[in-house]
Parts: sequence; C-alpha cells; structure tokens
Amino acid sequence: LWCFRSKISPIPQRIVHGTTIEILWTILPSIILMFIAIPSFTLLYSMDDVVVDPAITIKAIGHQWYWSYEYSDYNNSDEQSLAFDSYMVPEDDLELGQLRLLEVDNRV
Repeated sequence: LWCFRSKISPIPQRIVHGTTIEILWTILPSIILMFIAIPSFTLLYSMDDVVVDPAITIKAIGHQWYWSYEYSDYNNSDEQSLAFDSYMVPEDDLELGQLRLLEVDNRV
C-alpha cells in the first residue's frame, strides 16, 4: 500500500509510467497463450492426417429433425449404398437416465 507523508516530502511523487509492470502484463499473458496455443495447434493439425485405407466409410447428414447415415462401402445388388434414417426418441418413450436431445432410435 502506498501512502503520502507530508512531513517527509511535501510535494508528492508523481508516477506517470510503470514501464516494468506494463511490460509484465503484456509479456506474461502472451507467454501463457503460447503455452496453450502450441499444443492445441499440433493436436489440430495431427487430426487432419488423411487415413490411407479406412476400414469403413460413414456419411452422416444432419437434417432439421433427424440424421441420415450412408455406408458407401456396403453396396446391395442395385449398386446402392446401405442407408437409413435415425430419428429422436419421443419424450414419452425415454427410459430413466436417457437424455432427451441425444437419444435416437437407430444408433450408428
């Protein structure tokens, strides 16, 4: 705590710039952000690696009130891929512990 004592110095000292504190509150958050950003970017770009030979390919399409799934690796006799829709479970059919917005009738 800083206090002014008129007996020691009748004219108060005027501090205009706190250069060291300004440097600290600029540099320290930058260093903290660098420690957060570098691992985040390495993880982000490592997730972008392309899988050469995937075991299965699922195409998920989000519609307004349901999801559509297409398995393009599994073709039937008409050369059409296996596809189905997945709707939300009605609120009356939910069991104890199921979440209303996350439960669907056909899970992938």
